Amino acid sequence: MTRISTERLVVRAWRDSDLAPWAAINADEQVREHLGPVWDEAESAASIARYQDGLRRNGFGYWALELTATRELIGLVGIDPVAPSMPFPGVEIGWRLARSAWGHGYASEAARAVLDHAFTDLGLPAVLAITVAPNLRSQAVMRRIGMSHAAELDFDHQPDPEGPVFDHVVYRIAHP
Repeated sequence: MTRISTERLVVRAWRDSDLAPWAAINADEQVREHLGPVWDEAESAASIARYQDGLRRNGFGYWALELTATRELIGLVGIDPVAPSMPFPGVEIGWRLARSAWGHGYASEAARAVLDHAFTDLGLPAVLAITVAPNLRSQAVMRRIGMSHAAELDFDHQPDPEGPVFDHVVYRIAHP
């Protein structure tokens, strides 16, 4: 199991004790603003099971993110194969943090550590990041960790055939 430590953070496997704080993070409308409706506890539990399955299947995926000092779960960070429904293949980096963890540089710190793991330990040639166009906070993190806007990969996505279409932007970073 991969465990990545930075000065302030630990990227680690999910634990049973993570469900309550993870469910609270996903019940926050501001956290879910660019992700869709808030999740209940069952949806959060199902997501942890998916993340654990992805980690077993691929050897990488979305890990729990905790503060070193307090051991508090503050969200997730990781890399995962791009969904088959996307218009291109690749590996995507992502993060989701509790609102109380915003503005401290944790997303950038954790994402840099995961990128280092992706390039150094996994030998990936490049990593992508995908978000809806209005999600300026995530795009700022993408730029801070050295990613560049790959405008040629931007796309529209309609998750529900009868729902709205969302403009997505794609950022990319190649193995240094």
